[in-house]
Amino acid sequence: MTPALIGFSAVIGLCLLGLPLAFVTLGVGLVGFAWLRGWNWNGALTMMGQQVMDTAGSYWLSVIPLFVLMGVFIHRAHISEDLFRAAHGLVGHRRGGLAQASVLASAAFSAVSGSSLATAATMTKIAMPQMRAYGYDDRLSSGVVAAGGTLGIMIPPSVPLVVYGLIAAQDIGKLFAAGMVPGLLLVALFMATVAVTVRLWPAKGPAGRRLPGPERRTAFLRVWPVLVLFAVVLGGILLGVFTPTEAAGIGAFAAGVFAFARGHIQTLKALFSMLIEAVHTSAALFAVIFGALVFANFISLSGLPNDLLDLVDAFAIGPLTIVVLVCAICLVLGMVFETIGILLLITPIFLPVLHDAGVDLIWFGIVMIIVIELGLITPPIGLNVFTVRSVMPGIALGNIFRGVIPFVIADLVALALLLAFPGIALALLHWL
Repeated sequence: MTPALIGFSAVIGLCLLGLPLAFVTLGVGLVGFAWLRGWNWNGALTMMGQQVMDTAGSYWLSVIPLFVLMGVFIHRAHISEDLFRAAHGLVGHRRGGLAQASVLASAAFSAVSGSSLATAATMTKIAMPQMRAYGYDDRLSSGVVAAGGTLGIMIPPSVPLVVYGLIAAQDIGKLFAAGMVPGLLLVALFMATVAVTVRLWPAKGPAGRRLPGPERRTAFLRVWPVLVLFAVVLGGILLGVFTPTEAAGIGAFAAGVFAFARGHIQTLKALFSMLIEAVHTSAALFAVIFGALVFANFISLSGLPNDLLDLVDAFAIGPLTIVVLVCAICLVLGMVFETIGILLLITPIFLPVLHDAGVDLIWFGIVMIIVIELGLITPPIGLNVFTVRSVMPGIALGNIFRGVIPFVIADLVALALLLAFPGIALALLHWL
């Protein structure tokens, strides 16, 4: 266990110094593997090269860039403005309604973009000026867009759920089905949080303007294509019409047609720009995956998974206690690493322990996603909070963190419900 602990300490220390996680895990994994093999550098380099080549050539990995490309097309088509306006037409005229509209628009946009940071940045640009115009408190408005962005990693199709499914060898379609009800639960809790906040402090979220009937109808009509896209992609996966990879390809093509119809792909230069953005994002994800897998080989060779199994047997730790301990570790790591990094570091280590304890790995994946959501909005890192701050530099960082506290509580409520009632995640899966 000692080599593994040294390896983790090295990874955390180097990341705190600002080095990229992908290169840190790759380097530490390579050195650690060589160390455990008696400084056999040839064996370590062969392991690294073989691991990277095998992973890069795997068909299952193609689902990631396709979903990323779908998100890029949707983002560049500026569908987010239409989603917010449609949500405004539904609830914007109520007290706190614009904040609730931000939650609804974030949920819808994240469902087709799959990116928390992109959702937080986009909704900050669109919703914050509207809420400020009606006199909303900056803490409520910035907190709701930062928290709303976290819905991007829960509501399918979600890239983190795809990554977890690939690492844990779980069916991606089942993970998507399991994420639907918890995702809707989080939307309801976030909207309830806004309602309670404006009930206690009415001045924080005044009522907005009621859109006239023709404007509401126009807003609803402009978002139906993306809702159809979401229904086709997700419904096709859940009903077994096509595989997640096929669904990602269909979704990327349909989103491209949608962006073209909206007039956002008028030249080859515009198309290449979108493709390059998708390539950059995918390459960054692949680099993290490659590094984490090399590091996981080092951890496996160190014997840490077997040592954890022995500890669980020695102390007779129950399955729920194991899951809670893993959640606590993820919360701590969330202060240092981003979503994919946590999934790739934690999942391979605890997978044997969880499997041996009889934990449902589909349910556990959804639990991990909620815990990681908390890491996106809690100090000291809180990537979504810093994203909102970068888009709206006039808002003090402390105000944003204070604004997300009620939504952190809502996330904790969702986590507690999911731990107490696993059926929240598994009910739809069993029904299908």
